[in-house]
This record gives sequence, C-alpha cells and structure tokens, in this order.
Amino acid sequence: MRITEITSIKNPKIKGVLALCEKSKLRKEQGLFVAEGIREVKHCIEGNYHIQSLFYCPQIIDNKSIREIIELLGVSAPNEIFTISNDIYSKIAYRESTEGIIAIVEEKSHKLDEIKLSENPLVIVIEAVEKPGNIGAILRTADACGADALIVCQPLTDLYNPNIIRSSLGGVFTVPIAVCSNEDAAKWLKDNNINIYTAQLQDSKLYYDTDFGSPCAIVFGSESKGLTNFWREISDSKIIIPMLGKLDSLNVSVSVSILCYEALRQKREKR
Repeated sequence: MRITEITSIKNPKIKGVLALCEKSKLRKEQGLFVAEGIREVKHCIEGNYHIQSLFYCPQIIDNKSIREIIELLGVSAPNEIFTISNDIYSKIAYRESTEGIIAIVEEKSHKLDEIKLSENPLVIVIEAVEKPGNIGAILRTADACGADALIVCQPLTDLYNPNIIRSSLGGVFTVPIAVCSNEDAAKWLKDNNINIYTAQLQDSKLYYDTDFGSPCAIVFGSESKGLTNFWREISDSKIIIPMLGKLDSLNVSVSVSILCYEALRQKREKR
C-alpha cells in the first residue's frame, strides 16, 4: 500500500472527486460516489462497500483515526491513498464542518430480492420523493427504529447524492435499500404477505387506531403531489396523522418518523 501526496487542485484525481460530487449522471455512468467524514467512511466499510480511493488531510485528521480506518479496511484497503493539503481539502469537501477524510466508493446494487426480512417486518416505502434532505432524514429514522428496509419507488434523485449521504449521517449505508418501480414493490410486498398501509388525507383513519402489529409496509408520497392512485387503490389500510392547525400536511420525513415509531411501539408490545 502506497501513500501519495497530491499538491495541486488541478490534479486529475482531485478533479475526479469534484465531478462525482457535482454530477449525478457521472456517478451513474462510473458506478462511483463520494463519501466524506470519519463516521460515513466507517459505515461504508461496515456495509461492505468497496473503497476505491482514499484522500485525507493530515492537518485535520489525526494519524490514529487514519490507522483505524485502514485497519478496518483490512485486505480490502485501496491501492490509492492520497494525502492532500488543508487548502485542497477545503475546495473539494462538501460539508462545512470537515473531518479531513474523503473516499471514492463503488456503488452497490439495491434489489428487492437482496432484502432479508425479520419475522415481523416494518418496511418504509417512498414514492417519487425528490428532496435529498428528506430522503436522508427518512434513512435516519429507518435506522433508528430498526426498519427492515427502505424501498424507493419511482426515484427522482440518485441514492448517492451528496446531500443524501450528508443528511442521512451514513444511514444510506446502514439501512437495507431497494430501488424499483411501484409495480415491482407492490408485488414483492404481496408475495411476502406484508400489509400495505398508505399515509394519505382522503378516506383514512387515525394512525393510532391502526393495527401495525403484523408485518406492514407504510407508503409515503412525494412532497408536492402525495401518493398516486396506484398505491391508494391497492392499500390494505389508509391512515392519517391528525392536523389541528390550518396547514394540511407535515414534512414527509416527519410523517415517516411518527408512523414508524407507532409501528415500532405496537410491535414491541406484541412480543
């Protein structure tokens, strides 16, 4: 393993990092993305992602942390490890509060048949949610409440958008995720005998009057349009969060948190 020093912002490796951060099309074409921060890189490794290249700034990150990460990588340590100056790091770092480490990581597949379900699963389904910050927050909730999976239907942004990685605090690496069409998700849920509950305003009953004790998937729509008729028509139960003010909706990530923790509460009581 060789460590090489990069001294110029014009170095092709540095330009490559910047391009991957900025261009979704390039991430998809190359099957690569950028992870930044000690916690995020460690979650990548623990999630069996392959680190292609590692960049770190000795002026920011201490040698002990770098050694821990390289030891965690073990035999999978990348051949390309680079040191960069604080000046270069500040130009390529995506986050304002930096920790001195950036990795170029190979994407993983996110297929439904790769999801392993528990005995009484809780699955979160989101349809055409477009704001990366909301997806990141949903992933944090999915991790915190122990959801079996997040299924992303009709995606409008790629999972490795830097905003998703940042706002999920690495949850994108810790939560089992599948990306697919509405039709494929619905078939998979039915095949696995998982009840489909849709969060919607129309023809719904209050969420705390809903039985989440059995295997269930809670489906949430986009920020602007809500759920499409596809999910409304096939749902086993339609649920609503009471709104006592003048506004008629919550942020989708907040709705996910409320309903998932109610499901968790009921499932734990049923044990």
